Amino acid sequence: MSDFLNVLAGQWLSNMTHDVSRYAIFAIGVWLVLWVLLAGVMRARKIRPASPPARQLVIEFLISLRSVAIFSTIALIPFVMERTGWLTGPQLAASWGDLWFWTSLALMIVAHDAYFYWVHRAMHDPRLFRRFHRRHHLSHNPSPFTAYSFDLAEAAAMGSFVPIWVLLVPTPWPAVGLFVVHQIVRNTLGHSGYEIMPARKDGRPLLDWLTSTTHHDLHHAQAGWNYGLYFTWWDRWMGTEHPQYHARFAQAVGRHAPAVTTDVNHRPAS
Repeated sequence: MSDFLNVLAGQWLSNMTHDVSRYAIFAIGVWLVLWVLLAGVMRARKIRPASPPARQLVIEFLISLRSVAIFSTIALIPFVMERTGWLTGPQLAASWGDLWFWTSLALMIVAHDAYFYWVHRAMHDPRLFRRFHRRHHLSHNPSPFTAYSFDLAEAAAMGSFVPIWVLLVPTPWPAVGLFVVHQIVRNTLGHSGYEIMPARKDGRPLLDWLTSTTHHDLHHAQAGWNYGLYFTWWDRWMGTEHPQYHARFAQAVGRHAPAVTTDVNHRPAS
């Protein structure tokens, strides 16, 4: 028993080391590049004139580290199940070749986008918001460190996707690792405060099926809209995309856009 506990503690430490390193390197890197080194060059692409205070950045970073610790702890569930023979999917998937490797990664990203949309939207229900999602929306003006600034319950809900997925779909562990990197990259850039998506000549996003920084920034400004994480599909299918999104995006990239009002009278159903 003591040997098993030692192995478990070692795995948790390994998870923490990898997860914290990936998050910290990328979040600090995005902040350093966009907010410091390229601040002058990127000024025209800054979504909001004001920047959040240093105190907010520090608190967000520390709470994000807490969330990463929760993710690392939840990740012990599939580790234990694999060691006890209850989880065989990753080992099986590893023998299915490169085609399944990339297919499983793509499916995992698409599935996570759906999971995030519906869990995120549910957390905006008034009965759940204060317990699950209030911490994240204290960051009204987000920063790269807002990405995982979660309440404990939200961190647990978001961290549960990977164990659920690998239990249901055989997926090689390296594909899961790439998924986690993708998640960190998209989540951090989505809160970066600078619009980095290229624009078409008409001012619309070049890849309009992907969420942009403006897309998620609008969610922090007016929380009844734009619940999606990676793709704009679910918001458009469910009528929850902010009606002024394209106008706001055009403004963020310095293109001509119709006048934008502050208030939106119509709200989608929760």
